[in-house]
Amino acid sequence: MPKLTHLDPANRPTMVDVGAKTATFREASAEATVKLPAAVARELRRTGHRTRKGPVFDTAIVAGVMAAKKTHEIVPFCHPLPLERCTVDITDRAGGSIHIVCSVAVHHKTGVEMEALVGASAAALTIYDMCKAMSHDIEIGPVRLLTKSGGKRDFKRNAKGKRNVNSKRGGAARAARKRPA
Repeated sequence: MPKLTHLDPANRPTMVDVGAKTATFREASAEATVKLPAAVARELRRTGHRTRKGPVFDTAIVAGVMAAKKTHEIVPFCHPLPLERCTVDITDRAGGSIHIVCSVAVHHKTGVEMEALVGASAAALTIYDMCKAMSHDIEIGPVRLLTKSGGKRDFKRNAKGKRNVNSKRGGAARAARKRPA
């Protein structure tokens, strides 16, 4: 069974000690989807994705980057990281769906998947906030990790949304143990 890393020997919450770890290049990306009612989606397209509050996508990009940079202030046991790259890409898809991808990179001792997830989430929440005057029937989700690399384990979700985890250490041995004899 996997061990929870944020619990001390007495089962109290604690921050993971990364002091002895080696810094490596780490990347992660996460996605969020915002589902708009058809009338709201049409109005956003008609206005060039602007509301009375301003440019929706541009504001969501700024909010996503700001949130990713402040993840350690939002999620209690995240380490403060000097992000080297953070991008938020937003695509207006058919059927009233807005797709957000936040990608983050750093050279550090701990991963950046939480930063990518927080960035994508904040961008989605910003779109909701800027469009809620038109409707409260806006849905956010799923929010999920797409990729992670540079630590003990890499993770990649395939095009169909299924996960594909690759371990950097012991992957072949673990796979061999899982095969029936």
